[in-house]
Amino acid sequence: MADWTADELPDCTGRTVVVTGANSGIGLEATRELAGAGAHVVMACRSLDDAERAREGIRDDYPGASLTVRELDLADLSSVRAFAAWTDEELARLDVLCNNAGVMAIPRSETADGFETQFGVNHLGHFALTGLLFEQLREAPDPRVVTQSSGMHARGEMDFEDLHGVEDYDKWDAYARSKLANLLFAYELDRRYGDELTSVGCHPGYAATNLQYRGPEAEGSRVRKLAMKAANALLAQSAEAGAWPLLYAATADDVEGGDYVGPGGLLNMRGAPEKQHSASQSYDEATAERLWRVSEDATGVEFP
Repeated sequence: MADWTADELPDCTGRTVVVTGANSGIGLEATRELAGAGAHVVMACRSLDDAERAREGIRDDYPGASLTVRELDLADLSSVRAFAAWTDEELARLDVLCNNAGVMAIPRSETADGFETQFGVNHLGHFALTGLLFEQLREAPDPRVVTQSSGMHARGEMDFEDLHGVEDYDKWDAYARSKLANLLFAYELDRRYGDELTSVGCHPGYAATNLQYRGPEAEGSRVRKLAMKAANALLAQSAEAGAWPLLYAATADDVEGGDYVGPGGLLNMRGAPEKQHSASQSYDEATAERLWRVSEDATGVEFP
């Protein structure tokens, strides 16, 4: 794995992959490589216009790319349910679900369902999506669910008394909590259903994407946005390289349920993907079970 890149992707012909947030950043690069390897990729995106432009850009590189654009707003459970209903009706099979989309370090706001936005989009939206697609996934020969986390999960704490930051909100603490929730979910999914699908966590390291700019833009801070651009230019790896852990987790033969894949280079921020250990709190089974129950209650989505 020391020198693994997207050039090592296996042939994905005949496989169908759903990628959330496929119109930009890591999701776009992962979609480009999966389509180039022969997969049919469903680009599940909030903005259809952005997704259509992204699709045309991919087809400039791979004219025969098999791509479908569908609307998915993870901040609205009615949109999640509509997307899942479409997949059940229109997709003959579903092999891989890449829970990739996310928001980072934004001022406090709420989703259509009243959830704090970072927790609602990054965790609850993907929890509901996975549950609603579960029956279709389990019918595939070798189904996988890959959930994108972040090294920031190590800062996270699950405050079940104030999950949505009503009493106390810090944008970075809220982001870290949502990314910890991603791993608690990924590992609990493996514990519960590991005999039916492979559930894996991953993180991109420090990759230059538009994600870093959304917080400063929401705050109207030009100075912070410029600082983020400077940091990206000096320290970050490309979005293409940032997609490698996701691609490895989604396709590599040696991936097992409960794995955590991230860059193996400097401070785990860049480089080729490798299997790693996440922070100790991400393996807490009691916390994971409680989060699962809370997530089912919040979303109204129950797994079989």
